[in-house]
Amino acid sequence: MADRTDDPRTVIDTARGLADAAALIADGTGPVAVDVERASGFRYSQRAYLIQVFRRDGGLFLFDPPAIGEFAPLQDAIGDEEWVLHAASQDLPSLREEGLVPPRIFDTELAARLLGKERVGLGAVVEDVLGISLAKAHSASDWSTRPLPQSWLEYAALDVLHLVDVRDALARELVAQGKDEYAREEFQSVLERPDKPQREDRWRRLSGLHTLRGRRNLAIARELWLAREEYARSVDTAPGRLVPDRSLVAAIAANPGSPQELAAVKEFTGRASRAQLDRWWQAIARGRATADLPPDRVPSENLPPARTWSDRNPDADRRLKSARPLVEERAGALGMPVENLLTPDLLRRVAWEPPDPADADAIGAALTRLGARPWQIAQTAQLIADAFVESTQEPAEPSETAS
Repeated sequence: MADRTDDPRTVIDTARGLADAAALIADGTGPVAVDVERASGFRYSQRAYLIQVFRRDGGLFLFDPPAIGEFAPLQDAIGDEEWVLHAASQDLPSLREEGLVPPRIFDTELAARLLGKERVGLGAVVEDVLGISLAKAHSASDWSTRPLPQSWLEYAALDVLHLVDVRDALARELVAQGKDEYAREEFQSVLERPDKPQREDRWRRLSGLHTLRGRRNLAIARELWLAREEYARSVDTAPGRLVPDRSLVAAIAANPGSPQELAAVKEFTGRASRAQLDRWWQAIARGRATADLPPDRVPSENLPPARTWSDRNPDADRRLKSARPLVEERAGALGMPVENLLTPDLLRRVAWEPPDPADADAIGAALTRLGARPWQIAQTAQLIADAFVESTQEPAEPSETAS
C-alpha cells in the first residue's frame, strides 16, 4: 500500500500518509463524516480494520488502523468539529480504542428514527434522502483481509461520501418537525453513554446451554467456554469460528470418556475442534473435578415478563396496561417509534416500582435516574402519572335502567 491521499480507493497505512491526509482534512470545511469497518465474526477483537473519513473541501480518505497505530494527527485535524456517523453507538468503541474521540456527533440513523423513517439502514436512508442507491454487498466481509480488494474499498468510500449531505437534509427535517432539540439530547446521550461492563458469567450465553442438566455439566460448559475464549484471544479469531457453541454443548452431552471419544463426537466440529483436542479435553477434566459448581440459575436484575404481572404484581400490571397505550399514542402523534420516545423497559420499571407520590415530577425524577432524556420526560411523565392514578380508580358501576 502507499502514502497517497488523493485516491479514495488507496488505503493509507503509514504515519506520513496519515499526516498528509490530516493536513488536508484540517483545511476542509464543515462536519466530518466517519465510518468504521470491523471484522466481526472473523476476529476476536472489535477493533477497527478500516476507518473512512470525508470532509468537504478536504477529501475522502481510507486509513488502515493496525498499520498506522497512532491517530493523534487525525484527532487534532478534526478538532472541535462535529463528527457525522451512522449508528454511532456501534462505531464509537472502536474509534475510542484508536484514540479518536469526537467532541460532538450527529447520528444519521438516530435522526432517521426520530423522524419516523420506515427504514433506517445507511443505504435506505441515503436512498430516501438523496435518491442514491448504495450497494451493501460487503458489509459482513472480513475487513482484516490484506490487501483489501478494490471493490471493498469502493464500497467503504461510499459509506462516508454522501453522509454529510444526508446529515444536512436530516437536520433540516428535524428543525421542520420541531425535533432538533430532541436529536441534540439523543446524540449527546449516545456520546456520553459508557460501554456496558462485561458480565462475569458470559459463558451462560452459550447457545443451547438450556439443554444441559445439572450443575456439573454447567461447570464443564464454563471451563470449555473459558478455554475457547483464551485460545480465541491468543489467535485473534472469533470464538465461534474455532468451535461453535452447538459443538461445545454436544461434546458435554456426549459425556466422552477419553480424548479419542471426544474426537469421535460427530457434532464436535470447527477449525480447532481436533487441532486443539488436548485443550478441550483438559477443560472437560477441570469441569469434572472442580468443587466450584455454578448455580443452576443466577439472580437477574431483569423484571419478570409482563405477561406474568397480573399474578405476581397486579397493581403494577394495571399501571402498565393503563400507561402503555398513552405512551404509544404520544409516539404516534410525534411520528416516531415508541422505543425512541421511551423504551419499553423504562416504562415497565417505573410501573413495577413507582415513586410515591406518583405525580409527574416524581415520575420524571424516576425516569431521569433510569437514563431517560429531558425531552422524553417532558413528553411522557405527565401521561404516565395520569395513567397510574387512573389505574387505581375502581371501574364505575353500570347505571341501572328503569324496566
